[in-house]
Amino acid sequence: AALDGFQIDVQLNIMSFLSPQDLCHLGSTSCYWRAAVQDPLLWRDFLLRDLPFWTSVDWKSLPDGEIFNKAFSEVSDNALYDYMAIYKKSCPQSRRSLKSSRPRYGAVTSFLQSLVTQAEPRFAMFGPGLEELDDSLVQKMMTCPEILLVAGLPQRQIHGIGSGVSFQFSNNQKFNILTLYSTTSVERRRARAEQAVAVNKMFYQENSIVGNQQAVHYSVIAQVKKVCEVVDGFIYVANAEAHKKHDRQEELARILAMIDPALGPPNRPLLVFSCVSHIGVKRIPCVYMAHQLQLNLLRQPWMVQDTVAATLAGLLNGIEWLLEEANCKNAQ
Repeated sequence: AALDGFQIDVQLNIMSFLSPQDLCHLGSTSCYWRAAVQDPLLWRDFLLRDLPFWTSVDWKSLPDGEIFNKAFSEVSDNALYDYMAIYKKSCPQSRRSLKSSRPRYGAVTSFLQSLVTQAEPRFAMFGPGLEELDDSLVQKMMTCPEILLVAGLPQRQIHGIGSGVSFQFSNNQKFNILTLYSTTSVERRRARAEQAVAVNKMFYQENSIVGNQQAVHYSVIAQVKKVCEVVDGFIYVANAEAHKKHDRQEELARILAMIDPALGPPNRPLLVFSCVSHIGVKRIPCVYMAHQLQLNLLRQPWMVQDTVAATLAGLLNGIEWLLEEANCKNAQ
């Protein structure tokens, strides 16, 4: 009741200091406050303030880039955007609570899966974050059994590429990651020592003309093509360190070459690890990473997960999503 006596601008100023959760609680107290807490400018400010700190975003929750790239116009924006709904849809906490509120069939699923012998899902992992960071994500994954247990090194080959490494997730599910590097380890070390960019030998470039402009198009070499044909999904490790230069357009072209629907089912999931070397490095927020890579252009499920190579922070969250999506596709 004490708040009712203030001017609306004072009320909005007070509400701007509340958390979105507290604001929703305030809206449940009366019809007046239910309407007041839905002020679009207030929720747009929340969105712009909080999204740089979100640690994940996916194909269902990515906010439109125009929301934070243009000035607020009360007349046009009220008609186009429900900022409160956008915030709730995009916020990782809201996504997790929505997921936990759904019926769980874990016990039944585990029992049914135990009746059927299934090959462990395989994922192809690639990207500049594997090679450009000071800390090696792959090396850390191989040497941290308290976070991710190495389950074995299968003795099989996919047309000369290698067999990958099998890991065991917390629910005892095994999966295989086949890491694809741009070139040999010797060439990568030389490039790092010379602070140069190693030539990526996984792809070959094909130029095409789109309108009056030349477009860059990549295809994968024969060995990588064979890998793409048999995997259940993809892991792209992006370099998210803000002080580095990035050519996201070229990165997108290479992602598109790997997930080319001509090489396998078009709905295989793509997990993007937005990775930095260690916690102290300033990172590009995952929402911005998704827009820089233009992941909204992709037709299959994708997710961007903030990850730290030195601690593996965020790794299990991404792997959990990838396994759920791959299992869902296999069930279909």
